[in-house]
Amino acid sequence: MMKIDIFNHLFPKKFFDRYINAGSGGKDIGKRVANIQTIVDVDSRFRILDEFGDYVQVLTLPLPPLEILAGPEKSPQLAREGNDGLAELVQKYDRFLGFAASLPMNNPDAALKEMERALDQLGASGVQIYSNAAGKPLDAPEFLPLFQEAVRRDIPIWMHPARGADFPDYQTETKSLYEIWWTFGWPYETSVAMARLVFAGYFDKLPNLKIITHHMGGMIPYFEGRVGYGWDQLGKRTSDVDYVSLLKSMKKRPVDYFKNFYADTALFGAGPATKCGFEFFGLENVVFASDMPFEPAPGLYARETIKCVEALDLTKEQKDKIYRGNAEKLLKLKSVAARR
Repeated sequence: MMKIDIFNHLFPKKFFDRYINAGSGGKDIGKRVANIQTIVDVDSRFRILDEFGDYVQVLTLPLPPLEILAGPEKSPQLAREGNDGLAELVQKYDRFLGFAASLPMNNPDAALKEMERALDQLGASGVQIYSNAAGKPLDAPEFLPLFQEAVRRDIPIWMHPARGADFPDYQTETKSLYEIWWTFGWPYETSVAMARLVFAGYFDKLPNLKIITHHMGGMIPYFEGRVGYGWDQLGKRTSDVDYVSLLKSMKKRPVDYFKNFYADTALFGAGPATKCGFEFFGLENVVFASDMPFEPAPGLYARETIKCVEALDLTKEQKDKIYRGNAEKLLKLKSVAARR
C-alpha cells in the first residue's frame, strides 16, 4: 500500500552547510539537527526508505525556525534559500513528492511575499509555520493576512511546535530542565496555538482554513473532556475578562472547532495515542507522517508508525485514506499511485 509521508524534515545541503553546520543554530534543537546524517544526506535517506516499498515524502525544513536563526532583516533571505533548495530536491527526486515552504514569520510582509513566490514560482504544496513566531502568538493581527491568503489559495498550513530550554518550567527558574521543554512543552505549544486560533474566531472567519498539526494535535485528543465540557463553561473560572460573552458568540461548541484541524500520525509508535487521536479527529482529517529523521535508529519512527496504523480497526480502504488518500485530497494531487 502506497504511503505519503506528509510531515518529515530535510535540509538542502547548501542551506545546512551555510546556516546550521556553520554554527548559526547550534543551541538546543539546533544541536540535535546538526548531528543527524539523514537530515541532509539524501542517499542515506533513500536507503532507509527502501525498506518501506512505495513510500514518498513531502518535505519541510527542520528546526530551528527561521525567525530564530536570523532577525527580520535577514530571515527572508534564509527563507528564499531554504525553499529554493527544497524545490530543487523535489524536482530532482521522484521520492520527494512536494514541499511546504518555510516563512520568515518575524517579518510578516516578507512572509506573505515569500509565500506567494514559493507557491507561484517554486510549486510549493503549502507553507510551514511554527506554534509561535519568535514568541508572538499566531492570532496576532499581523499574521491574519497569511491565513487569509492560504484560504484564498486553498492550500494547507503545516504547523510545527517550537519551544526551547529558555522557556522555564517554573516562574522561579530561568530554564527548562531535563528537556521537559521538548517532551511536554511541544505538545502544549501545539495545543495552545490551536486554542488561540479557535477562540480568535479563525474558523468562523475562515471556515475553509486547513492546518496540519504535527504529532496528532498535541494534547487535544487526550484532553477531549476538558476541551469539551470544560470549555463549555468558559468564563466561570475567570473574574477579570468577559469570556462568557465570547462563548455565546461562538457558532458551535469550542471542542467542535478543534476537529477542523488535520492531525498527523507522527507519535513515535504510540499505539493508544494514535487510536485516541484518530477517534477525535476522524478518518478524513488524519494524515500519515513519520517525523523522519529524528528517530534513535534509522527508519524506526516510520516502522513503528506503520504498525500503529495497521493496528487500528479499519478496512484496507480506510487505511489507504490515512496513508495516501487524505494527503492527495489535501494537496490537490491527482492519484499518486496511478502515476507510479
